[in-house]
Amino acid sequence: MSSSPVVASVFGVEPLRIGGVETYARELSAQLGEFGWDSLLCFLKPPPPPIRRFLELPNVRIEVFEQATRPSLSAAWQMGRILRKHRPAVLHLHFTDTSAAFLWPARFCGVKKVFFTDHISRPEGWTISRRPLWKRIAIRMLHAPITTVICVSEYNRRCLAGLGGLPQDRLQCIYNGVDLGRIAKGLAHPGEFRRAYSIPQDRVVVMQVCWMIPEKGIADLLQAAKLVLDKSPNVHFIFAGEGRCRQEYEQTAERLGLGPHVTFTGRLQDPMAEGAFAAADIVCQVSRWEEAFGWTIAEAMASGKPLVATRVGGIPEVVADGKSGYLVDRGDVAAMAEKILSLAAAPALCASLGETGRQICETKFDMKKNVAALIRFYRD
Repeated sequence: MSSSPVVASVFGVEPLRIGGVETYARELSAQLGEFGWDSLLCFLKPPPPPIRRFLELPNVRIEVFEQATRPSLSAAWQMGRILRKHRPAVLHLHFTDTSAAFLWPARFCGVKKVFFTDHISRPEGWTISRRPLWKRIAIRMLHAPITTVICVSEYNRRCLAGLGGLPQDRLQCIYNGVDLGRIAKGLAHPGEFRRAYSIPQDRVVVMQVCWMIPEKGIADLLQAAKLVLDKSPNVHFIFAGEGRCRQEYEQTAERLGLGPHVTFTGRLQDPMAEGAFAAADIVCQVSRWEEAFGWTIAEAMASGKPLVATRVGGIPEVVADGKSGYLVDRGDVAAMAEKILSLAAAPALCASLGETGRQICETKFDMKKNVAALIRFYRD
């Protein structure tokens, strides 16, 4: 076993595609390697071969941690086994519970620093309500091993600060980011994605890339699509992603008479490289819940595409209203349709908003810069 320091990153997700989590994991591993550190990546399931090949670097180790999202005595035992095997100096938890079931085993196994990233999107209409004093004290005691909580938006930082329990000086905002080096590959052949899904080349394409779940506002966007197509039949809507409600949304599209103007692609293994954003003229993210950040929004901005998104959670920190796209109120179908129609009729405006979005992304959401900021916390 290598004697290099190890950073263990535990992701409570299945690595099914090359998306935000997977590109972050690879960039983190690459930068750790520059300092002579090893990167241990733990997922709920083994990565499929294409994803494993993407993640594998000389300093990378991969483990399966099936109980990362189910804190219990058996999960604590499994965590302890992984920690004893790899002896990391730093443990970083993503998409997992922050309970003592994981934190205290890390302390007892000699981990020097424990980080937790708050990726949580709060329920629709969620408001900050300070916890009772007894609960704040209990949380502070249970979470004593945490060195720093990384928040992916200022919205999430405000939520945790307002709830109380965690000392505010342990809350740090580091935005999620986009691997800007991969943008050119996806933009190189914009027509290929349209041909792959039989989308006419002359149509204005409106796309949303997300899980097919109610929280993402798919039903609202389908209603907006009906209003758009009643006035401009040269528009085509693409819904890229998988989820428990996909069949229901396909049936809704048929009921609304959208059939030939709507495409459901299912899960894309690598939306950026496959040219999904290149094929789009307008990208939407009309979430209903309080979105923590909006990874696909940043990917669309990096690809130079204008946005129509909802004014929820951390999205207003990503989309500059009137500069890189437009923000509308949650569930405001008429406003969604209005903004889509205005962009569909103005290619020059789309290009201008897209260019501004690309510049914002390079400044605020460059994955290399944001991962480097995180590693400084590891090394300090």
